[in-house]
Amino acid sequence: MSKHSLFDLADTTKSFFAQTTKSALLLRDNYRPTCLAPKRLTMYPYPKGNFFIPAPHGQIEIIYRPANHESERAALVLHPHPLHGGTMHNKVVFRTARALNTSGYETLRFNFRGVGHSTGTFDEGAGEAEDARLALDYLLSKQPQAREVIVAGFSFGSAVGLRVGCGDNRVTKLIAIGAPVRMYDRSFLLSCTKPKLFIHGAQDEIAPLAPIEDLINSLPPENNCRLIKIEGAGHFFDDQLDELMQVVADFAST
Repeated sequence: MSKHSLFDLADTTKSFFAQTTKSALLLRDNYRPTCLAPKRLTMYPYPKGNFFIPAPHGQIEIIYRPANHESERAALVLHPHPLHGGTMHNKVVFRTARALNTSGYETLRFNFRGVGHSTGTFDEGAGEAEDARLALDYLLSKQPQAREVIVAGFSFGSAVGLRVGCGDNRVTKLIAIGAPVRMYDRSFLLSCTKPKLFIHGAQDEIAPLAPIEDLINSLPPENNCRLIKIEGAGHFFDDQLDELMQVVADFAST
């Protein structure tokens, strides 16, 4: 199997993020790019992560500030598309991590390869999944008592997170926010029975709601999927971030 089998590389990513001029403008206004692969920008407008973990391509920049080193709960949160300004400082990613923190989870956010001070270049999802596995390994090595482990992701990060989390026995729950289902090889979901929460803006203009509804309706009940639609919300949950956080916290606490 090609290492890029996670996504339909030929057309899906390009068409997904460049469907219309409106979509392009929304991405421009809601993300602040820190790098454009393969060239790295010298300006870094966000605070640095507080730690780096080694990776085959060099290093992964992370934010990990645990209050408890013996927590029974830990969570990894993944950011949106690296080539469209996605970083671990994205507002949805930040708020998701905060909601998980308030629910007793020690969280780790990180920048995929080629973003911020993480080395490497964009790898169409395959390499990003490797980065997520490395970050999860690090998190759980620092939280050996963790028995409840969540992998959460926003947009592109949800595609990576579902794949990684479904394939790792240590992960107990998954959260997919604004999931772009057209980017998925969705077959792996058929055998993934872990609790999965899909959170979607009812007015999502980047990843429309209908395909995610069709996906969840096509899966058998034992796949343990739940969809929560947030009325009035677009892809970036601009005026609904507090509601998003409450939905995340409710799921994480059960």
